[in-house]
Amino acid sequence: MPDQPYRDFPMPQIVAAQARSWLDTAEVDRVVAPPRPSATVMLLREVGGSGEGGGAGHAGSTGVEVFVLHRASTMPFAPGMVAFPGGGVDVRDADPGVPWAGPSPADWAARLGVAEDSARELVIAAAREVFEECGVLLAGPTPDQVVADLTDPSWDAERASLLDRTQSFGELLTRLGLVLRTDLMAVRAHWITPVCEPRRYDTWFFAARMPRGQVADDLSTEAVKVAWTTPERLLAAQADGDAVMLPPTQTMIEQLGRVEQLDGWLARDVPVHSVMPWPVERDGTLWMRSPVDVDGHGLPAGQG
Repeated sequence: MPDQPYRDFPMPQIVAAQARSWLDTAEVDRVVAPPRPSATVMLLREVGGSGEGGGAGHAGSTGVEVFVLHRASTMPFAPGMVAFPGGGVDVRDADPGVPWAGPSPADWAARLGVAEDSARELVIAAAREVFEECGVLLAGPTPDQVVADLTDPSWDAERASLLDRTQSFGELLTRLGLVLRTDLMAVRAHWITPVCEPRRYDTWFFAARMPRGQVADDLSTEAVKVAWTTPERLLAAQADGDAVMLPPTQTMIEQLGRVEQLDGWLARDVPVHSVMPWPVERDGTLWMRSPVDVDGHGLPAGQG
């Protein structure tokens, strides 16, 4: 048992059978799937923000709302669970020609603790996925502007062309004369799917303020519904059995519940360490054990 801080999360029923099978399998016979690099984005706005794009970022505002997807029960990973927009890195996310504003790939590499090429892929994947899944575009015509109106039907066609891979995110931005606004994103966590799962992801959690004038929609085929909600409402729904979250999502929601001023929180650098839960049985019940501190932040290597 670890002698450093850790936390046991209740095992979601949907993954309990796989975890039980893993624990019952001899260690030499266990098959570990390689995790796929991925990125997810927590879109945020102040509580009571006007319109879908949220408020203007008033210094005295307290509390945030977050945009979440309720994943379809047919999804191969995390079916039926609450999640943030995101997904796996695409090979074309490595394109060095993507129009870029804000911290450089080298700056992001230092923040993420990865190679520069990997940092570029992860940041581009985060922006691409949030556009594909809910129509929010973290880009603008200049390094200090953001596209404000995506209601024209042509934007749906742009999203569709990303989904069917007829164009890359970099090609889209270049053709439309836009630059990726990487300064609008902040990294907040890094979680890796437990080795007991047959489908695994190496996921970086980013956060971004919802751009004013844009609308996060429900067109994603991966979700049965979407919602803007407060962390308090979502945690209450989880306690009532109306929402199911994996440990990374629950931990991030709990952290968001402590945010009082959104812009200040986004501007703050947060040490990010990899977290990989593992299944344990305690008192006849299965749990997901995660090496995190009391605030839900991952611990440096060698702790937990």
